[in-house]
Amino acid sequence: MTESVAASRNITLRCPLCLTLNRLDLAAAGRPVCGKCERPILVDRPIRVEGEDLDRVVADAEVPVLVDFYADWCGPCKMMAPVLDEIARERAGEIIVAKLDTDRSPDVARRFEIQGVPTLIVFREGQPVARQTGALARPAIEAMLES
Repeated sequence: MTESVAASRNITLRCPLCLTLNRLDLAAAGRPVCGKCERPILVDRPIRVEGEDLDRVVADAEVPVLVDFYADWCGPCKMMAPVLDEIARERAGEIIVAKLDTDRSPDVARRFEIQGVPTLIVFREGQPVARQTGALARPAIEAMLES
């Protein structure tokens, strides 16, 4: 395996502006841009995913993906948002933090058996490896990412 392949950290994400799916290498220098509209894709903050994209994002990711299953009306979800923002910013390029609104994607919430929000699930190589329901402090979230 060549060093460039070993160092790649690929992920597929939808451009929030033009909605084009992009295959990005998080290890590449500079900020990733959309292949179609050439606007930056901001991976240093939580990325909103819709139901139809979640499977693709977690399956293609060569980095851990932390998915926050949340709802806009949820108080504990709002309390956790700044912590997830910090983690996304500080670990940009190492992990992806994604957010999925369970009210807008109820089929996905049922498929992942989301019984309450917030629910955090960490995916590695397309498979869930850690899961927790309820508001968590940052050390607990970091421990999930290391599991």
